[in-house]
Amino acid sequence: MSFREPYALIAVGFAIAAAAILLWYLLRRPPLGRDTKLLLLFGLGVLPIATAATGNVRGYEASKERQFCGSCHVMKPWTDDSDDQRSPTLASRHARNPMFGEHNCYTCHADYGMYGTVTTKIGGLRHVYEYVLGGYKDMSVDEFVRTIRIRRPFPNSNCMQCHSTRAGDWLEQADHARMLDEIRAGDVSCASEGCHGPAHPFSKEARGEL
Repeated sequence: MSFREPYALIAVGFAIAAAAILLWYLLRRPPLGRDTKLLLLFGLGVLPIATAATGNVRGYEASKERQFCGSCHVMKPWTDDSDDQRSPTLASRHARNPMFGEHNCYTCHADYGMYGTVTTKIGGLRHVYEYVLGGYKDMSVDEFVRTIRIRRPFPNSNCMQCHSTRAGDWLEQADHARMLDEIRAGDVSCASEGCHGPAHPFSKEARGEL
């Protein structure tokens, strides 16, 4: 059972309980005494709010999965590359890492920090807007690959959430040690040519550099 499935079951349980209370009241029509009012408070307020809250958590967890990212047809090349066990790209290699697995898109693209979850989801809503109203929905995959641009350079700070640049085996790499200050400052991108290369096979083409 995945992390989000218990929340789905809890949400359904709360909804059923609220519906049962309301059905009981409509069928029995008991006097509006203290106990009845308390029960209606749960049926009309507490349980529906709890249903919405747990449902939102379930939806949030679902939106972190790679399958969700690929639900827009234009993103299929990126998610297919992540799914490809033979692909040498950074995206695929992180997808094969059990620490990330199905959450590799979210883990690498999420903005970290105190408000990281909020800013990441706001950015996701912008993607939904661009897909539904910005023309991406009607594009072919080939046209989208030629058109899409990354909004800003991918920050090394996202990589450094896991690759701290302080571990011994990381510093044993001669290029890492030689460019340590530039890497930490973001002057040299981890995903640049000569380093680990673009995370996706379409990145350079999308920027018109191939």
